[in-house]
Amino acid sequence: MKARVHVTLKTGVLDPQGEAIRQALGGMGYGGVDAVRQGKVFDLDLTLNGGDRADARRMLEEMCERLLANTVIERYEVTLLDDA
Repeated sequence: MKARVHVTLKTGVLDPQGEAIRQALGGMGYGGVDAVRQGKVFDLDLTLNGGDRADARRMLEEMCERLLANTVIERYEVTLLDDA
């Protein structure tokens, strides 16, 4: 099974990297970009050993809580994908 996890800063948390990107875009002539929020994407290939989609989701959420996201300042979204 394949999964994708998006991790982004929570609303209200300052994003200095996003602001630097916004300023750089303006300097490159891309006006009208009012805000940029940056984040991370993790693509995972999972072997479930008899588990189902609910087991996979629980395991991924545990991974996010323990390692992939700093849940004090970040939120995450787990998407289970069909094997391709």
